[in-house]
Amino acid sequence: MSSISKSNKYEMDMCNGPLLSKIMIYSIPLMLSGLLQLTFNAADIVVVGRFAGKEALAALGPTSSLTNLFVNVFMGLSVGANVLVARFYGAGQKKELDDMVHTAITTALVSGLILVVLGVGLASPALALMDTPSNVINQSVIYMKIYFAGMPVMMLFNFGSAILRAVGDTKRPLYYLTVAGVLNVILNLLFVIVFHMGVAGVALATVLSQVVSAGLVIRCLVLNDGSIKLDLRKLRIVPDKLVKMIRIGVPAGLQGAMFSVSNVLIQSSVNSFGDIAMAGNTAGQNIEGFVFTAMNALHQGAVSFSGQNYGARKFKRIAKIALICELLVIVVGVILSGVILIFSKPLLGLYSTDPEVIQYGVNRLRIICTTYFLCGMMDVMVGILRGMGYAIAPMIVSLTGVCAFRVVWIYTIFAKFRTLEVLYISYPVTWTVTFVVQLIMFLVIYRKLGHIMNMDEN
Repeated sequence: MSSISKSNKYEMDMCNGPLLSKIMIYSIPLMLSGLLQLTFNAADIVVVGRFAGKEALAALGPTSSLTNLFVNVFMGLSVGANVLVARFYGAGQKKELDDMVHTAITTALVSGLILVVLGVGLASPALALMDTPSNVINQSVIYMKIYFAGMPVMMLFNFGSAILRAVGDTKRPLYYLTVAGVLNVILNLLFVIVFHMGVAGVALATVLSQVVSAGLVIRCLVLNDGSIKLDLRKLRIVPDKLVKMIRIGVPAGLQGAMFSVSNVLIQSSVNSFGDIAMAGNTAGQNIEGFVFTAMNALHQGAVSFSGQNYGARKFKRIAKIALICELLVIVVGVILSGVILIFSKPLLGLYSTDPEVIQYGVNRLRIICTTYFLCGMMDVMVGILRGMGYAIAPMIVSLTGVCAFRVVWIYTIFAKFRTLEVLYISYPVTWTVTFVVQLIMFLVIYRKLGHIMNMDEN
């Protein structure tokens, strides 16, 4: 089978050579990208909490889970693009790779436009259904409408970054996020402190910075002189590539959307405890997001590495990729969570000076961060399965193990023992159950691949 040679220093051959060092070289820029992005997002929340008040801070809480609910289905398609670009790249299929790149970017534009209509149109009724308190709902609606107006550029950045990640390039998305993030912080300070725009200023700063990051990633693809070069005149949707992307991406997106449904139900339960609990929960979520983002880099590494090796039919390396990524995600999750637990009060104090808000945040972090590595293990295993082209089965397992179980938990155990701590315990329980089932699924699939390996050798 032919192979595609690296066109520049940023691309990576994942099918040959040592795995541990390559996975780390691939994942560390991704971790830094995610951590930078969260730092800039945290700056949004810190600026709002300090200069616009706790009601404005509380207003941001319901928007995150609801935004994810709308966005995740379409973001799943970028996972499909990542898997297929990695597979065609590993298999040396240049024509298919070119078709996939142009289909992915065109799909990003269409997805972004659809999200503008959905997000702007449904923001108000959806927030009302979540029982968002009357004193914050108007600010939440304003934030969501402005945020969703920028969806086309957000989709372009995420699909473009997925293409770069698939060929091993995780450094340039890091550079682009850094530039856009610095701009985001500057605009936050300007819009919120100087112009007193509150949550509207934060949303506008986010959108404008995303315009910059999207422009940089598209420019990178256009100027690429290798296999993933983007020609804007060739933007099109190749039907068979779209179908393949949908087969892999839609289950991933639906899984993410259903996760968001369960999180919306949890957020609605949190909302019932009042705006101070909402503010503490928002700050805690934002801090623990640093751990999730770092672990998610290994999930993305699992997708790309297993995708390239599956395309090259180097199935033996996939088991090694799974083991290395699982061990690394445990180390990352435990260390970062430990740091957050030690410094939880000073970190939460950055978001609010209200002692009650801080205590609500501490209570959340004590439960989530102690067990967060389990979430990382679950996500890595899902990433391996997706990279191998299995999308529907992991989705069904995740929907059952995480989403359905959390819903049952809310209406049974939480309904009887109505505390936030009982609500938060649903997270580690569902992560554990889902990981165990995903692991069994991987072992069954890998055993089938063993028969294919034997036939290839014969």
